[in-house]
Amino acid sequence: MTSSELLAFFLSHHVAFSIFASFILDCVFGDPHVLPHPVRFMGKLISFLEKRLNKASDSANTQRFKGFLLVFLVIFASFAVPFALLFACRQIHPVLFLAIESILCYQCLAARSLRHESMKVYRALKTHDLPRARSAVSMIVGRDTDILDETGIAKAAVETVAENTSDGVVAPLFFMAIFGATGALVYKAINTLDSMIAYKTERFRNFGFCAAKLDDIANFIPARLSALLLIFSSLILPGYSAKNAAKIFVRDRYKHASPNSAQTESVCAGALGVQLAGNTVYGGVIEEKEFIGEKTREIEAKNIVRANVLMYATTILAVAISATVRFVL
Repeated sequence: MTSSELLAFFLSHHVAFSIFASFILDCVFGDPHVLPHPVRFMGKLISFLEKRLNKASDSANTQRFKGFLLVFLVIFASFAVPFALLFACRQIHPVLFLAIESILCYQCLAARSLRHESMKVYRALKTHDLPRARSAVSMIVGRDTDILDETGIAKAAVETVAENTSDGVVAPLFFMAIFGATGALVYKAINTLDSMIAYKTERFRNFGFCAAKLDDIANFIPARLSALLLIFSSLILPGYSAKNAAKIFVRDRYKHASPNSAQTESVCAGALGVQLAGNTVYGGVIEEKEFIGEKTREIEAKNIVRANVLMYATTILAVAISATVRFVL
């Protein structure tokens, strides 16, 4: 095969190539903070628009309309900018196009950064450094962490790994496989909108309504695919219970205010044999939640490591399936 034929082959399957390349880049580099990241620009745009559109004096309907307008503008920008960039790169040179598409796809994955941040919690717990553990877990969860004991900190970290197996890995790959890099970036925009303005507070209850509902819709299929992949991963990994993962998934997958979050948390709880969720404190206010899973054993620091192993096995399966589906299509 000549170099031109090889290049033509990669171009004809550029999304499948970018999926594999993005996974390798994420494994090697993770999320280097020195490089510009699309999600940071999305966050700045959301913050800029929210300060100018969200007015407490507006009626509920006006707030919802302005929230919809913000969502539309952010999603449009998140699609138009990478689309124009990739179009320009393809006109310049195919190799540049493949490289930039792979980098954009890589910036949508968060497997290594998820492991990196959660393992900071693990290392602090192993040395019983409670202040450092609380500080580390506060970087990856939204709940109040200054009141958590070692069990609560470990539980929070495991829940984050479980939930973000979908949000940070499987869901971006799902949209990547269907729509390429632009689809994955639009998904990241939806996810970022949800994390920034979809709160049930007085300020965001109406303004963030559209963002919250759109995130629920976008994650509906990926969350369930993630759960199935986690169950399969627990089947092939030694020391995990696929039978219990499936049982807890069927029983507890809707024990959450979100229709999607408990899908993966229930599988993880079952596979590890621990109990997750329960009442949580946000901003000094207790939010009542049902427990997920059964307390077969006490949750402890090593469960963070086991959750990450399960997450990475699921990531490998998701990458292989996504690339194969795209290659065939």
